[in-house]
Amino acid sequence: MRKLFFALGAGIIFILLVWIGMFVPQERGSAKEVSFLVERGEGTRDIAMHLEQEGLIPSTPLFRLFVLTTGISSRLQAGTYIFSPAMSPFTIARKLASGDVAKEHITIIEGWTIEDIAIYFKEKELFDAADVLAYANFEGYLFPDTYRITRDMEIKEVIERMLQTFEEKIPAQWREEIERQQRDFSDVVILSSILEKELQVFEDKKNAADVLLKRLAIGMALQVDAAPITYEERGFPEKPIANPGLESIEAAVYPTKNPYFYYLSTREGEKIFYQTLQEHNQAKAQYLR
Repeated sequence: MRKLFFALGAGIIFILLVWIGMFVPQERGSAKEVSFLVERGEGTRDIAMHLEQEGLIPSTPLFRLFVLTTGISSRLQAGTYIFSPAMSPFTIARKLASGDVAKEHITIIEGWTIEDIAIYFKEKELFDAADVLAYANFEGYLFPDTYRITRDMEIKEVIERMLQTFEEKIPAQWREEIERQQRDFSDVVILSSILEKELQVFEDKKNAADVLLKRLAIGMALQVDAAPITYEERGFPEKPIANPGLESIEAAVYPTKNPYFYYLSTREGEKIFYQTLQEHNQAKAQYLR
């Protein structure tokens, strides 16, 4: 009988220790956060050991015993997680098993170049600038938007998501209109990128699109400040100069017909359109002196 009571007592103590070890946080109420990386191929021993080293669990053997006996060990997933000592080891195990990795919102601004994106990612400590710049040939098609990514994603995956979003955001009727006008889609994107960098107001963009298309049609240099090469060479630049938003793309697809061949920006940012070079030069003398 005495042995039975001893065994029962030991069992209760064991269950109590497991309960405390797995369901009681290390630091209840702590605001500390820890970025925790689980490498692909890591087993329960390494994961548990690293968790203990970070002060997130009290015991490597206890954590391993729990995840092995509950079947959680086979479901632990690689990735970067955000844990806290205020979480119980059970909560941590559950997050590891569900793949609840850390997510981050990134916002690509309309008009950003690939260089701007590279700097942004570097400052957020997500990707090396050189790795981002390797995708410079996709300039113009990296759709400006807010994306939710995980820190274990590769830059290739992020770029692919931006390209896919570009494809999804362009309405089918816009593509049909471009075909109807017998224009190249790539030229529309280049024009859109110029409009994005040159102008802010939608109606100004639509007017400027017609101006630039008329210049192109008569072999006149585009001469836009956002693309200095257009002062030296005729025609569009070889590739987009930035990543345009939907408004600029729409303006390039549906330009507003007008009699103008020139426009300028006042020091206050207002866009004024003119029909003749003489009017344009007079305006430059008036507004930009």
